[in-house]
Amino acid sequence: MRVFRIGWLLMAAVAPAAAQDLKDLEKRVTDFTLSNGLRFVLLERHEAPVISFHTYINAGSVNDPAGQTGLARLMERAMLKGSESIGTRNWPDEKKALDAMDEAYDRMEAERNKGPRTNESQFETLRTQWRLAADAASRLGQPGEYQKILEENGATGLKSTSTWDALQLSYTLPSNRIELWFAMESQRLMHPVLREFYKERENLIEEHRKNQGNLQVRVFDALLGTAFMAHPYGRPMSGWASDTPELKRTEARAFLEKYAVPGNITMAMVGDVSPDEAKRLAEKYFGPMPSKPLPPQIHTLEPLQQGARTVVLEVPVQPVAAIGYKRPNYFDKDDTALDVLQTLLVSGNRGMAYRELVQEKRVAQMVQAGATFPDGRYPNLFLFFVAPTQGHTVEENLKVLEELLSRIKTKQAGLDALSQAKAQVRALSYQRLSQGPSLAEMLAVYTVSYGDWKKLFTLIEDVDKVAADDVVRVTQRYFNPANRTVVYTSIPGLPVSGTPARTGGGQ
Repeated sequence: MRVFRIGWLLMAAVAPAAAQDLKDLEKRVTDFTLSNGLRFVLLERHEAPVISFHTYINAGSVNDPAGQTGLARLMERAMLKGSESIGTRNWPDEKKALDAMDEAYDRMEAERNKGPRTNESQFETLRTQWRLAADAASRLGQPGEYQKILEENGATGLKSTSTWDALQLSYTLPSNRIELWFAMESQRLMHPVLREFYKERENLIEEHRKNQGNLQVRVFDALLGTAFMAHPYGRPMSGWASDTPELKRTEARAFLEKYAVPGNITMAMVGDVSPDEAKRLAEKYFGPMPSKPLPPQIHTLEPLQQGARTVVLEVPVQPVAAIGYKRPNYFDKDDTALDVLQTLLVSGNRGMAYRELVQEKRVAQMVQAGATFPDGRYPNLFLFFVAPTQGHTVEENLKVLEELLSRIKTKQAGLDALSQAKAQVRALSYQRLSQGPSLAEMLAVYTVSYGDWKKLFTLIEDVDKVAADDVVRVTQRYFNPANRTVVYTSIPGLPVSGTPARTGGGQ
């Protein structure tokens, strides 16, 4: 299930720490870049004989080519199926079988592309040939071997993820297995085979089917598709269901060759690591990786929204609503203030919005907020998700929420809880920095996002600088009806207020 990305500051439990801890952590960081452009960031922690590794490829669903949406999501899974030397019974024979499979697929697709002139009998014959070729290739592979090797060597916390902005892989190994990590990861990136690509494609097709029954996914997909008319944030992270059955292994390989290039990859390590040893191994295993041009950036800009947009989904369940306000990317000076505002409004079972909607006026049984949705590299949404209580409507919830935001804009809402919200953000930040896997992730993310991992160690200072006037200013600037998109569900046959379609929002 898709979850909110609520800012790197707000994703862990509270724990005490001191500002001195950050200065100490910063002193332990070393970074180096190979001649091919591949960047490494290391933080030494020798208290335990383990190392947490994190690989960040600076490409995700936003980079899926038109007509090939879902490709990044699919590759994230297929890349764990091994390499030319890991996961094969006989690589020369397997390569021939995989090439034959790809060629059979191309012949099948060429016949189908004839459109009305397609010979259905010939097409079925070609499809049978492709399936036989795929079966032959699968018998020569051992797709579970990659993960099995890691597990046998003590790997824990294996996590492979794809988002709109990135492909990431992380896990922790005993420090005496550091060379194994270099060997395994260099193979995965330099010699990927993408075994079981078409099996994973079937799994993704099934995921699309299940998502049709997932109310939250349907609402969020509708919100993004309505809020973003041009930018690829408007596409589902898993792609359009109609694109998935057409994805090809050769297209996935082309994507990797374009985006998984050294200058577009950052690797972080936290734990019992020696910078000199890491650099030696990096040169040995990743030095031969050929340097390639950096891939093009996304240049599409979302047109200015000029009016509120509303969509009603007719679903026979208790209504829910997703409300998104356009906001800038996480490079913007207002990013930290928006993170603090999120905590101020909704933080667990407390916060100003929770208190008003759930506890006092009881128009909602649940309210959540996400400062950054669906991802943060490009302008995105500040998200609210509301579930009205029985007998209350989405409109009532919107009214209460708008009244609260209006009071903040006019400084009529007491922001006495601001210092408490900032303290909570600080504590959440310290906790995330205290854990090896999350710290490795943050080092990689900050290095890519801001071009410098040092930004990570100023986040507490940035939070401390947020004043009540900053909260008022960002609320005034971004939380306006013309900047708002609302998607809510309604039971079929019941009257709804407003227009059950996109309204306003012209370019």
